Amino acid sequence: MKTKQYTFAVEEMSCASCVGRVEKALRKVPGVQDVSVNLATEKATVEANADVALQTLLQAVDNAGYRAVAIPDAENDHPRPHKQPSILPVVISALLALPLVLPMLLAPFGIMWMLPGYVQLIIASIVQFGLGAKFYRSGFNAAKALSGNMDLLVAIGTSAAYGLSVYQLIRGDDSHLYFESSVVIITLILLGKWLEQRAKHQTTQAIEALSALRPETARVKRDDHEVSLPINQVKLGDIVIIKPGERIPVDGIILDGISSSDESMLTGESLPVNKTVNDTVTGGAINGEGLLVVKTTAVATGSTLAKIIQMVESAQAKKAPIQRIVDRISAIFVPVILLLALITLLSWGMITFDWQQAVLHAVAVLVIACPCALGLATPTAIMVGTGVAARHGILIKDAQALETLHSVNIVAFDKTGTLTIGKPELVELDIIGSETPEQILTIAASLQAGSEHPLAKAILAKAHETVKSTVKTDYAENMTAVAGSGILATLDGCQYYLGSTRWMHSLQADFISMDDKVRELTHKGYTISWLAKQQFTDHPIVLALFGFSDVIKPEAKPAIAELHHLNVNTVMLTGDNQNAANQVGAELQIDNVIAEVLPQDKAQKIEQLQASGKIVAMVGDGINDAPALAAANIGIAMGTGTDVAMHTASITLMRGNPLLIADAIDVSRRTYNKIRQNLFWAFIYNLIGIPLAAFGFLNPMLAGAAMALSSVSVVTNALLLRRWKSKS
Repeated sequence: MKTKQYTFAVEEMSCASCVGRVEKALRKVPGVQDVSVNLATEKATVEANADVALQTLLQAVDNAGYRAVAIPDAENDHPRPHKQPSILPVVISALLALPLVLPMLLAPFGIMWMLPGYVQLIIASIVQFGLGAKFYRSGFNAAKALSGNMDLLVAIGTSAAYGLSVYQLIRGDDSHLYFESSVVIITLILLGKWLEQRAKHQTTQAIEALSALRPETARVKRDDHEVSLPINQVKLGDIVIIKPGERIPVDGIILDGISSSDESMLTGESLPVNKTVNDTVTGGAINGEGLLVVKTTAVATGSTLAKIIQMVESAQAKKAPIQRIVDRISAIFVPVILLLALITLLSWGMITFDWQQAVLHAVAVLVIACPCALGLATPTAIMVGTGVAARHGILIKDAQALETLHSVNIVAFDKTGTLTIGKPELVELDIIGSETPEQILTIAASLQAGSEHPLAKAILAKAHETVKSTVKTDYAENMTAVAGSGILATLDGCQYYLGSTRWMHSLQADFISMDDKVRELTHKGYTISWLAKQQFTDHPIVLALFGFSDVIKPEAKPAIAELHHLNVNTVMLTGDNQNAANQVGAELQIDNVIAEVLPQDKAQKIEQLQASGKIVAMVGDGINDAPALAAANIGIAMGTGTDVAMHTASITLMRGNPLLIADAIDVSRRTYNKIRQNLFWAFIYNLIGIPLAAFGFLNPMLAGAAMALSSVSVVTNALLLRRWKSKS
């Protein structure tokens, strides 16, 4: 059955236990295949059968005690930013807490002052049941679902301190009241949540910055008049006028004008890119000094910018594998803490018979044991990591790719377009038969007409340059492309073959010995193709040898060196002959060169590398690289390549700069380190704090401060990733 993906907001979640409850509720809906709820983005992503209604999913979340909100398509196209949280409840709570805490602050100076008990009761009640009402609502919903969350712990803990104080007040003992404990705990937790929300807002800035690149209007030519239209009314094929200094509103092809384009926010490329007629422009970039007339080729969700935003959001919404372990721990965390608090209460009460202190120690256990930091540890690091990578032109499709990438120890490269410029030139033509260069080029151009292969483009360019207008490229018949070998077609009743040395040998073509020439060209690193003809003979006769030169990218050598610095081995997989491949491999100092590989065999070579227990990343840019990209643990596609490669890959590099590969691995390693640091701190707070609280070394107010600090420190630690700089 067809499936559909739904994304909607989930409000009022407070910790990792809430995430588990929402996911559990959604999985119970018939037809739901997969669920991922993210505490940091406050969104749920559900994969379900197409007949499952969105309203059913929203209702399931509401029944679990949370608020689900559908996100309109317009907002999905243009993501809504995190609301800046209001600090007003924190300020009110702090002002009300101050007179209750003041006696503790004045006592060391010999000033003994305290509000009357009933005044303390009024202040505490306002905070407890007014500002703290949301803890009761959320905790009640959790208890009703036979589950637990942070808010339930807070509600029980503060209610115990408040209830004990009311009991003492009724007994007439107003010298032992603990209203300040419950009030300060609520104040500190409200402050912690406010700081956390502010920090989470910063984690979404990458997407918000990308979304802000989208202009609201475009200047469109309609009926020989220029009209300003909302961007959602621009259609494919519309002619858009872009003035100097304006942001480009659509993806398109330049029909008229010369300018430059600042694409730094999209690709991470700091220098403007020169643009002229027939060049493509990308919506969101800034037009330079020239007026451009552009034909629209993509709008709305089909634009490059929309795809980038969608990919970054997708990466931030999905869970890393390590987070699933955390979720399982969180599911049993709250019940265990409730049990520990009960044991603390009974132990202190039965051993010391001081039930007041027993209650306070149990309250401290409940308050400090907040699973909130556990829930934020992984998603906040993922959000910041994917965001900073996107700003530098590295698009990571999902959290699993980001987590896997850190452990890559082999990077396999395709050669053409990845390590080389990808625009080879025909620099050598040796004719073996009696044909003239013009005839050979005309035949070769006819065979390659319409092909997008880089070598085909080189032949067509040379033919047009040499033969000019007399070259014909439309009269070949029965044209067949043989993957990884070459092309064959019929011209004037003769069968012609144009392809690799290996293919010519398999066809048993008649060669005139050119071993010396072949050695000379391969030593230079040239790629060799042959043109052969079959008419009256059993086997084709070779007519000419073509030598192609493709310039190595200037960034390729430092990219390989940087990978070696990261202790990553390098492999080059190419269909080129072994000598030419070895020449490139030696120049770039690649560890292992595997040449003469057919496209369909590249995936098999990747699997052979994986068989030794290695984590392999494959880098490519062409259609023939797609199987290898899919077979690798991580597929990395050059954004300058084909759409097929980019859709198959887990990571897309918006620039054709191989240095970005080392950058991607580096940002992945740093992100994974942040995840581990965050989980360490989240656990260490509890491992140290809970025993201290249980044994009476931590009062409830300090426990509240430590709990609030744990969440803030985890998010703040993740935000340090924003300082990462790209080496490219």
